[in-house]
Amino acid sequence: MTDKITKVLSSILEQFKTGDIPQAIAITRFPIPNIPSSKWSMFNQLLMIFSGTADARGFRQWQTVNRNIKKGSHALYILVPLIKSRADDNGEDQVFLAGFMTSPVFRMEDTEGEDLVYEEIKLLRLPLMEKAQAWGISVKAVSGSLEYNGYYVPQKKEICLATPEERTFFHELAHAAHEKVLGSIQAGQHLAQEIVAELSAQALCRIVGKTTDSQAGNSYRYIETYSANIGCTPYIACVKLLSEVEKVLNLILTEEIV
Repeated sequence: MTDKITKVLSSILEQFKTGDIPQAIAITRFPIPNIPSSKWSMFNQLLMIFSGTADARGFRQWQTVNRNIKKGSHALYILVPLIKSRADDNGEDQVFLAGFMTSPVFRMEDTEGEDLVYEEIKLLRLPLMEKAQAWGISVKAVSGSLEYNGYYVPQKKEICLATPEERTFFHELAHAAHEKVLGSIQAGQHLAQEIVAELSAQALCRIVGKTTDSQAGNSYRYIETYSANIGCTPYIACVKLLSEVEKVLNLILTEEIV
């Protein structure tokens, strides 16, 4: 298995090195719901998700759908832009961002009243799903978002997917494996962790036969974004983290950390 992993990683790195990267393809997402939080920033959406809900709204927004906040419920706070205006040298008002302020919202689970109708999303069986289950990780589909395709919540042992694409699932599964390898992973979009997860995902796609050449473009651009922040090319970034990727892949495919 190790030889196979080495060959797959070598082929990916060679593609990155030579620049033979196909055009990226669009990510297919589950339907984006018509609820207020679907228009929030990624930061606010993650605040909501980590609070254990997929729908949070302000007091008046819940009233408009005939639901009330349960007594004793506590709000969570999202960040909203603070927009102000001031007169310029010509006496004309100019609008500017003065900073951010917090705004209270409440989880759907902390409200009561008329039933809400959500579109049911079914997640098809994905390769290596049994690995997540063996590790006690639940995998579920969540409403689509333009801000993210999926995420892994270590505290809840939960992978949530906003797309049916295998590569996104493999990326989040790689985060879970990386956590096992390191003992813990850092919260948020940590540069090295994201590169390890995406390179692992691209390798897993090839190993299980769930890829086309065009998918490499998406992975390259993803890794390129993070590589730029550490001042190197995607190829060099992947080489530097190759040993971490091999450990992640070996754990997923063989249950061994080498």
